[in-house]
Amino acid sequence: MKPIDATLVPSAGDSLYAAEKKVYPREISGRFARMRLLVVFVLLGIFYAFPWLSWDGHQAVLFDLPARKFYIFGLTFWPQDFFWLTWLLIIAALSLFFFTALAGRLWCGYACPQTVWTEVFLWLERACEGTRNQRMKLDAKPWTREKLLRKGAKQSLWVLFSLWTGFTFVGFFTPVIELGHEVVGVSLSGWEMFWIVFYGFATYGNAGYLREQVCKYMCPYARFQSAMFDDDTLIISYDAPRGEPRGARKKSADRRSLGLGDCISCEACVQVCPTGIDIRDGLQIECIACAACIDACDGVMDKMQYPRGLIRYTTESMLGGKPRRVLRTRTVIYGGLLFLLVATFGWGVLHRPALIVEVLRDRNALYREAADGAIENSYTVKLVNKTPASQQLHLSVAAATQVLIVGQSDVMVRAGEVASVPLTLRAPRGALQGMSSITLNANGGDATIAAKQTAQFFAPEVK
Repeated sequence: MKPIDATLVPSAGDSLYAAEKKVYPREISGRFARMRLLVVFVLLGIFYAFPWLSWDGHQAVLFDLPARKFYIFGLTFWPQDFFWLTWLLIIAALSLFFFTALAGRLWCGYACPQTVWTEVFLWLERACEGTRNQRMKLDAKPWTREKLLRKGAKQSLWVLFSLWTGFTFVGFFTPVIELGHEVVGVSLSGWEMFWIVFYGFATYGNAGYLREQVCKYMCPYARFQSAMFDDDTLIISYDAPRGEPRGARKKSADRRSLGLGDCISCEACVQVCPTGIDIRDGLQIECIACAACIDACDGVMDKMQYPRGLIRYTTESMLGGKPRRVLRTRTVIYGGLLFLLVATFGWGVLHRPALIVEVLRDRNALYREAADGAIENSYTVKLVNKTPASQQLHLSVAAATQVLIVGQSDVMVRAGEVASVPLTLRAPRGALQGMSSITLNANGGDATIAAKQTAQFFAPEVK
């Protein structure tokens, strides 16, 4: 047996896992940084503002779970509409496939919640602790009054922002005005308190501490993105033939006579990277396509009076001197399916029935005989009024049968309400035998307010 090398065996004081080195992203300005800033403001504006908007007397966006209603800008979704939620999730998944095949990880770099909230936490950190170099020096210093004040201010801002985020999240499920009164009056329910703290803690941990580790180790998207990439997918890449061999030089130096490429080894692209990678090592799973390295490199190229684009959005085909193909098999298939799903979703949501009728049979007896020999069946009719106005509904049975409604056939159902109505149907003895299908109609004053439901009527066999 081959002897074991003693140097490969960890000692008692060694760790099997290396500690993750903290990444200190440097602040950067440029066209892609401005674009990312705009996206952050838009997305955060949507998240924090939507619960405070009103629409038709309701919160504009409210997922009222106890009442089983979702209000979204004038549209009310009921449990019967949850099919469309599944449809929407399919659209979201296919959109991810389509845009990834077309433009790489733009979602990760600009719109992912992890990216958006990490940007905010970095702004707060820079406001309290300073620039990249100042933060690195502050962390290396022993604890002093200044360090304690700066760290304490940062942590206070982080905690407050996280709790506000948790409060806003719960405000999508509990009317936010009502929730605010509960917070002020210290009368939050257990579940509301739990979700405010839980969502706030998740924001604090993910955006404040885990940051790039979520992208590198926890997010599954980075693992399966390679299945959606091809040679014409847009990626961020370093132009190695142009940049190599890299090396420092004076601005006035002739790089050709020195045998150097355009890369001056300034490490600016590494310093601004939020995941701490070197893009010059090639496409890596940790790259989230945020384009910070492009802004940094373009700034250096401008100072050196070299052409921009040493690091740029490009494709493997373009790097090889071939033109980029936007229309290709996978993008055409993904795009066609996405268009079909979105069009179907839009049409279906806008043409949902305004009235739903559900007929439930009385399970205690199949039928009963009246004094005159007529056969009666009992039901419970549920009427769902999905319109913003009260509706006077008239119930009737399709004229093809001899079944009649016993008692009141007119029902008032308030806007957005579900009414349960006991209903008795009667048929002359012998008119129907065994199990027969009947159709119950519900009609309002408006022709568009109409619905029907099939039910079963049971009668004895007449010999």
